[in-house]
Amino acid sequence: MKLAGMKALVTGGARGIGRGCALELATAGADVVVNDIEGSDACESIVAEIRALGRRAFLVQGDAFERQSCESIVHRTLEVLGRIDILISNPAISRRCEFLQLDPALFEKILQGTLAGGFHMSQLVARHMVTRGGCGKIVFIGSVHSSIPYVDSVAYNAAKSGLKHMALTIAAEMLPHRINVNVIDPGWIDTPGEHNSFGTEAITAAAPHTPWGRLGTPADVGKAAAFLCSEDADYITGTDLKVDGGWCLRAALPIQSLVARVESWSDLVCRVTRSWPWRVIHFNGVDERCVTNSFDSFWVSQSRKRKSN
Repeated sequence: MKLAGMKALVTGGARGIGRGCALELATAGADVVVNDIEGSDACESIVAEIRALGRRAFLVQGDAFERQSCESIVHRTLEVLGRIDILISNPAISRRCEFLQLDPALFEKILQGTLAGGFHMSQLVARHMVTRGGCGKIVFIGSVHSSIPYVDSVAYNAAKSGLKHMALTIAAEMLPHRINVNVIDPGWIDTPGEHNSFGTEAITAAAPHTPWGRLGTPADVGKAAAFLCSEDADYITGTDLKVDGGWCLRAALPIQSLVARVESWSDLVCRVTRSWPWRVIHFNGVDERCVTNSFDSFWVSQSRKRKSN
């Protein structure tokens, strides 16, 4: 158990990727404080799962997007665990909206939650680590959105891009204190949020045609986080680790072969417009807007339910 005796704080830990990280850290031997917002039905169950693994687990509810709340979360974590050796910073708000229609207040909310929230929690935990003499592990959960400019995600793209650059800057500043700071960029991960956004039917149909033949799981991300928090990764800092099943390698594949794979889907009716670079594919009543960029990459960037023609 490579994390035996270590104490971890996981924000957004009740669901999705955060839950996967909390479980994998506990499986590797860490005691875990799970933070999530109040009223989350999943909070109690994740604590019970961790305790069933033989580890200590505590629920600290609070809004990891706001400074005052972050201070309270860190204070409470130190009360129950005594120290923080590991921080998994997993703040995010994602709302898809076209740039021209995006409410400025929503833009600011997404940046506040995803970028500023990551700053507040990591600064507070890093200060604790430095005060006690240094050493520690901080892992930010980023996204492939930090390098791929998906349409209808201008705020989320900007927030995750900023989060990555912020994390690498923090890594540089933490070098004298031997605090490892790294980023994990998940690809398309099978989480409740993705099912809410795209629909289970569309995800089930698309998964076999991803580069790895399936969507990633929260456990895939959690295992990467557990590795980065272990002694095996002691010499790794300032790293941006993609856990995406080759999602970002699609630029290396010929666009023709990808279109052919899409056209092989059952019940697919494909109509590709001639207006570069936009292509619209009609699939089982779902419109998939696809983009090709200057590197001949291809990806589904938006999915919205419509009536069948």
